[in-house]
Amino acid sequence: MSKSASILFIRRFSHCKILLGCWVFLAFGCAEAQKPSPSPTLYFPPSGSSTWENMPLEDLDWDRAALAELLAWLPTQDTRAFIILKNGKIVVEEYWGAKLTGAGAMDQNSYWYWASAGKTLTAALVGIAQEKSMLKTSDRSQQYLGEGWTAMPLDQERDIQLIHHLTLTTGIDDDVENLDDPAPENLKFLAKPGTRWSYHNATYTLLERVVENASGKDYQSFFEESLGDRIGMDGFWQQTGFNNVFYSTPRSFARFGLLMLAGGNWAGDQIWSGDYFDGMSQTSQGLNLSYGYLTWLNGKASFMVPGSQATIPGSLIPQAPADMYQAMGKNGQFLMVIPSENLVIVRMGSSGGDALVPFLLMRDIWQHLDQVIH
Repeated sequence: MSKSASILFIRRFSHCKILLGCWVFLAFGCAEAQKPSPSPTLYFPPSGSSTWENMPLEDLDWDRAALAELLAWLPTQDTRAFIILKNGKIVVEEYWGAKLTGAGAMDQNSYWYWASAGKTLTAALVGIAQEKSMLKTSDRSQQYLGEGWTAMPLDQERDIQLIHHLTLTTGIDDDVENLDDPAPENLKFLAKPGTRWSYHNATYTLLERVVENASGKDYQSFFEESLGDRIGMDGFWQQTGFNNVFYSTPRSFARFGLLMLAGGNWAGDQIWSGDYFDGMSQTSQGLNLSYGYLTWLNGKASFMVPGSQATIPGSLIPQAPADMYQAMGKNGQFLMVIPSENLVIVRMGSSGGDALVPFLLMRDIWQHLDQVIH
């Protein structure tokens, strides 16, 4: 190669290197610039201690007048406990009225029932059992409940899988005298599993037996060893009629919400992970878009409510952020998790009416909260 040709080659190669370098910078530099900022580090309260850091209101751009109105209104709805966590720290913690026992005033050490909000805790325990290879959600329910756990012919009963209990789509007839009674004679065929959504409590309650038979441990022990003790969460399951109801302090309710917000990782201790938990707070079937695995979802195109087969257009709680998901129980036992805001909100107490899932009360709460946060 001549000297002049060599010079020309070097110039062209250098020019290409510059262009390539610019392209790499633009591609990766822009990608880096467009990468969303990471969420603030979450705070986790220590286990076995009443210590829990607070976040001063001065650190937040919240409407204090609207917050004062909310806190004045909540006790008029027989609210007993109300907690707001931001980044894991307590911003609001208020108690009103008497304890569940009636002996003394409600406080951070008082126990209260979760009602159907305990469904979400059960969903988490089923997921942990699957992660431990004790069961699979695609397993037939018969594998853990035995043949004849329903009044159906065995070939129909075999079609029901654990996933159908988690999504409330077993197809079992809900036109019965007591929806809480899991006795086989009350569990009759109505529809093919996966084709009908129904808030049938008995089908959920059976998951307790599933976890016990899969793990070889009683439900309380499995809860404590796999979840409760690891995050400093108190509480106990107690048989109440046909239901196994969870009771805890409001702060333990908040701890569980913080664990969900953190994706199952409690200060470095991975309590859960995997696809099951990614899907727990996502639409689980095409019938009730606002229902995951025993967990209520916000921001969907439609929703269904207990006792009805009607599909109602719109978001369950239109006043709240679309990415909120929640555990909800009778008389307004609410645990709200809002990833976009790094918020966990707890409401415990009583309320008027007999709605199994009092979403109208949550809407009323968010009429106030929306003014506070935005």
